[in-house]
Amino acid sequence: MNAARSRIRSALLAGGRAFTLSFVSLAGSAVLFVLSLLSIVLVLLGVGLVTTPALTEAVRKHADQRRRLAGAWSGIRVPVPYRPFPKDLRTGFTGQVERTTLLLKDPATWRDLRWLLLDMTAGYVLLILAFALLAFPVEGFVLAAGLWRVFEDSTYWYGFVPVSSQATGLAAAGLGAAVFVIGLWAAEPLLRLHFVLARSVLAPTQGELAQRIDRLTETRHEAVDTAASELRRIERDLHDGAQARLVAMGMNLGTIEALVEKDPAQAKELLAMARASSAEALTELRDLVRGIHPPVLAERGLGDAVRALALRLPVASEVTVELAGRAGAPVESAAYFAVSEALTNAVKHADADRIWVDMHHAEGMLRVSVTDNGKGGAAVGTGSGLSGIERRLGTFDGVLAVSSPAGGPTMVTMEIPCALS
Repeated sequence: MNAARSRIRSALLAGGRAFTLSFVSLAGSAVLFVLSLLSIVLVLLGVGLVTTPALTEAVRKHADQRRRLAGAWSGIRVPVPYRPFPKDLRTGFTGQVERTTLLLKDPATWRDLRWLLLDMTAGYVLLILAFALLAFPVEGFVLAAGLWRVFEDSTYWYGFVPVSSQATGLAAAGLGAAVFVIGLWAAEPLLRLHFVLARSVLAPTQGELAQRIDRLTETRHEAVDTAASELRRIERDLHDGAQARLVAMGMNLGTIEALVEKDPAQAKELLAMARASSAEALTELRDLVRGIHPPVLAERGLGDAVRALALRLPVASEVTVELAGRAGAPVESAAYFAVSEALTNAVKHADADRIWVDMHHAEGMLRVSVTDNGKGGAAVGTGSGLSGIERRLGTFDGVLAVSSPAGGPTMVTMEIPCALS
């Protein structure tokens, strides 16, 4: 009995989801497909240069929503294959032309269009079939319950059953019951088949996957190099800072031991120096620990840790945080130090008097933007702080975008794929 209830509940849930998704599949995909094709045709007239990027972004959001539903409802993972824009993409009309060209050269853009066509045809049929197998039997039961009397003077066809009497009404109910049983077993597979169909079109090709593997291999090597560099920095800071002070303090204590009876006054002065050295060593050790993993980050999360960073800035700052939970510790650490580097760059090089930090999580992405009203001109280059941020984010498959026209303002946007808990 419990198994039967579970089967009915699962089938009805799948049918309801299919019914809801069918509207999005037909209306949303059809509208986006027609508008996208029209926009691409109008590229030759210049109008499409304005509309194509916006429509392509809408199509990608539509496809990403289907990817999320495929994973949440049927456990089917559909990779996201979109190529990132280059970091030095220009602004204005020239930048719009470059953006449109890059979008049209991306194979994923054309796969999305093929998927829209498939989604509003075969994909829609699968969704409607999953719902209809559960909804169609209701009519047969209603006919058997007495609705057949409406058709006493004429024959009403319920499927292949002509309904005109109580007997034929019961036959319609029998057909409805048979269809309902089929629907109980077919609704979930049909919904899953809809997502499998989407994956067959949206998933990247083998060549793209090979490029993706190469990119992940590159970021892994960069992560190893970054970790080695960080370890050397820690060793250097310990050797030049706290270790040197502790050695000096030990020497002072040895001198104090020899002078404590012969020259108490000088011993007292050396004790004061040793106490000051111990306090300075402790401060340096705390700063070093904060540079490895700030306690406030572990205890209170990324939002409060970034607010604490902003409070220490010598310029006015405003931090906006909209996070419904916490990301994994490695992601939080990467985001924290990336924001820290971006803030340091803004203070050192931008000549800004105000900085804004916005942090939120949407569509499976942690997005952080650091904006300043400085002189602009920032760019990702070899050896720059922004290059370090890019390498740090690349370890987590994140991306960095910089908008910094001459005269400002500068906006550094960081995105890291992650889930909140």
